[in-house]
Amino acid sequence: MNSLSTMDTSEAVDVLVIGGGPSGAVVAGQMAAAGFSVTCLEQGRWHNNSEFPGDKQEWELLSQQKWHHEPNVRMTTDDYPTNIAESDVHPVMMAGVGGSSLLYGGHWMRLLPSDFRMKSLDGVADDWPLTYHDLAPYYDRLDKAVGTAGVEGDPMYPEGMEVPMPPHPIGKVGRRAAAGMNKLGWHWWPAPNAIASQRLGEMARCVRWGTCETGCPEGAKASFDITHWPGAMRSGARLITGARVHKITVDAKGLADGALYYDENGKEQRQRARFVVLAANGIGTPRLLLLSAHAGASDGLANSSGLVGKRLMLHPNAEVTGIYDESLESWLGPAGQSIHSLEFYETDASRGFVGGAKWQVMPTGGPLRALSLWDRHSFHEQWGTAIHDRMKETMGRSLQWGINSQDMPEESNQVTLDATLTDSSGIPAPKIQYRISENTRKLLKFNLDRATEAHEAAGAVATFATDLWPDQPGHLLGTAKMGFDAATSVVNEWGISHDVPNLAIVDGSTMPTSGAVNPTATITAMALRTADYLIKNARLQETAQ
Repeated sequence: MNSLSTMDTSEAVDVLVIGGGPSGAVVAGQMAAAGFSVTCLEQGRWHNNSEFPGDKQEWELLSQQKWHHEPNVRMTTDDYPTNIAESDVHPVMMAGVGGSSLLYGGHWMRLLPSDFRMKSLDGVADDWPLTYHDLAPYYDRLDKAVGTAGVEGDPMYPEGMEVPMPPHPIGKVGRRAAAGMNKLGWHWWPAPNAIASQRLGEMARCVRWGTCETGCPEGAKASFDITHWPGAMRSGARLITGARVHKITVDAKGLADGALYYDENGKEQRQRARFVVLAANGIGTPRLLLLSAHAGASDGLANSSGLVGKRLMLHPNAEVTGIYDESLESWLGPAGQSIHSLEFYETDASRGFVGGAKWQVMPTGGPLRALSLWDRHSFHEQWGTAIHDRMKETMGRSLQWGINSQDMPEESNQVTLDATLTDSSGIPAPKIQYRISENTRKLLKFNLDRATEAHEAAGAVATFATDLWPDQPGHLLGTAKMGFDAATSVVNEWGISHDVPNLAIVDGSTMPTSGAVNPTATITAMALRTADYLIKNARLQETAQ
């Protein structure tokens, strides 16, 4: 039960960061190193590599329970639930120091230049208030910080990208898939991963467990509890875990002056601050802004545009798995991605839809994953004596072409506060309303057909298509749009609220369009850009005094 009295014993810090995931870690570290007093409130806890299930015999069972990527399945007190009754895709996330990077695959991809100019090029959505080249120096810095492993020279990107670590082996799965792409004349490239191919700083060298998406037991994946938080804390940043924020507070002028949160014991606390940075992801950020409504902002903090929570983009994922006539050692990591393809990334009007997809080859894991390919077959074709045939045919002999689709921003896809569902502290939970558009369905169908062709060209003896992963991939974007105009966006080109000049947002919610690549590199590059701007314009800190 929560206490009715609020403790307020803290001195105001220069910067209060809400959320200890990738973007929060980047901002906290940069600003602490520049001499600002920084406190971060993170609702989850520290996790130890030894907790992760990937090096344990029961790994696949644990990955479907305690270490599932969906909070509604994990049901831990660290997480908050989501109402997904009206959503075609279930948002996934992880509470804890490092946030969802604890469970991401480490696919470290940049947006393409065209992603910043969809309105100009394709006549849809919006152009960003910045370009690829504005962000490129920050991408470069993050590549070095996370130890990106890959190969330079991908022809789909502009020149100038330098990959700081040598690539991981693409393995038998990558070589077999690449042979099919070569036969078709389609683009592929050894995929960049935020997974250390050599020891770097706090990160160990990858030993190819292949279980990246349930936490790296080796400590080789660039989760931000490893890459950024130790340095941020050495620079003086204070990190408070178990801190469940339920309101950003404002002063008489409507400026942010701190936050209210429940601590690990359910006691309400107040942390005062001169500047507030939200890094709570594309679901948590609009939730908190809506929870922070006050007399001067009855529709939610920073919401004069009415766009807080609107334009949710979730990158619907599909995949085609191919079965081959040889062992591909397809349990080996990283997972991570072996190779990627951007062949069908750019808009081609002749296809009948706008946007495109990024493909990635993934290993297919253990026996439960192998058997899951037969889920749509009859009981007798899967179980009993048939299980031995299925395992012989499938285990270690498959590879997956995953399809990450571009998602268009639509105001009907949104995050609101649920009327009845709450977390364990009694704070209203987010309600997700998300329907896959006809454009996205056409996009997915086209790419599923092409991925099947790629498998056939590589010599697959059978293919299995999944037209939608309802609980993947966990990319939470677009719910606090960035733009020049306060009437049609929530934050400006630096991530600073149009309405509240000492409030910044640095997570994926600010992205005007989604692109079709994994977004963490872009989110953290933008967070780094915002932090640099704030450091250079310290006068913004004084507005709340």
